[in-house]
Amino acid sequence: MIGASLSALQCTRVLGANDRIGVAVVGCGMRGLLGEVLQFSKESNISVAGVCDLWKQQRETAAEKVKQTGVESPKLFAHFDAALADRTVDAVLISTPDHQHCAQLSQAIHAKKDVYVEKPLAMNMKELLSAVDTVRKSDRIVQCGTQVRSWASTAAGRAFVSSGGLGDIFKIEQSRNSLRPYWDGGAARKVAETDTDWRAFLMNRKYRPWDADQYAGWMAYREFSRGPHTQFMAHFIDMVHFVTGAKYPDRVMAMGGTYRWKDAHRTAPDSIEVVLEYKEGFLARYNSSFGTNSNSFLKFLGTRGTIDATKWSNPWVLEGAQGTKIPEAPATHHMKNWFDCLRSRQQPAAPIETGYGHSVACIMADESFERGRRMVHDPAKRSIHEG
Repeated sequence: MIGASLSALQCTRVLGANDRIGVAVVGCGMRGLLGEVLQFSKESNISVAGVCDLWKQQRETAAEKVKQTGVESPKLFAHFDAALADRTVDAVLISTPDHQHCAQLSQAIHAKKDVYVEKPLAMNMKELLSAVDTVRKSDRIVQCGTQVRSWASTAAGRAFVSSGGLGDIFKIEQSRNSLRPYWDGGAARKVAETDTDWRAFLMNRKYRPWDADQYAGWMAYREFSRGPHTQFMAHFIDMVHFVTGAKYPDRVMAMGGTYRWKDAHRTAPDSIEVVLEYKEGFLARYNSSFGTNSNSFLKFLGTRGTIDATKWSNPWVLEGAQGTKIPEAPATHHMKNWFDCLRSRQQPAAPIETGYGHSVACIMADESFERGRRMVHDPAKRSIHEG
């Protein structure tokens, strides 16, 4: 790969405190990171140096959004290698399908680029350890895209819990349901094989003939994205880690399957139940069911009371205390925090260690779902096994 062989001299420049930082948005689809970049670009002196997407229409649409700001016209890159090779690109935001995250993160680090990488960071332990070790050996600033930890409501919840306001937490649980699977929106997009690069999309997956549903609706296929226990749960479990100070679970069990939306070829489960046990002395429970809009909630259970965080971006509520809201705490937007750290070279809100933590939890859940066995994490060996 080009990125792995470029020298620091070829693909980076020395930045001063007042220099404009060039960012390339890689993956211009549904996640919407470009909007967040544009939101803070002027304040943070950021240039959208490029937009990169295999899908022709998506990169052209993204480029037009940048042009409409009247500030600049970004370069258009079909392939990641080309974006990394461009000297005007100092940092990349990786918002591509899950199976590409780790490989692209490592490639960007080798090319001496700073990185914002979407969640889940990894789909298996092998790629997780490779990516984490690559980042740790570098001097690059990496922000994992678990932005819930940067909300004012979450910061307030963390402060309240750490002060002992909830006593000892013994259980945290979230139920996150919807009538239709979240991947339906992506799959509804129309794409022609001639407008993209199918082999580049597959990357390290076994070749198969063009399949428009797999391309546009990749979240519905376990080869590219395991399911809600790695997509939705990544946000929940990273929030659990942030609020409690825990790093990763000790033991995990999961069960699930497809019970409502029995599409002929899609393989991600539409219902999942996950229970995670932590050495800090609490259980976490996550579940999703696609087929109903009811029974969604998020609660922290402690010896001194219960926090209702169901509307988790709003101030959290103490149950049984006349609906007392926990006052929001100061917080910096996740994207703005990354931009600030690109200049200060300080670690951001969600550094690579947090990506390891949420990935371990998600991988353990998926392995338990696949094997029908309880999975155990060995932090000394950085491995998981049945037990």
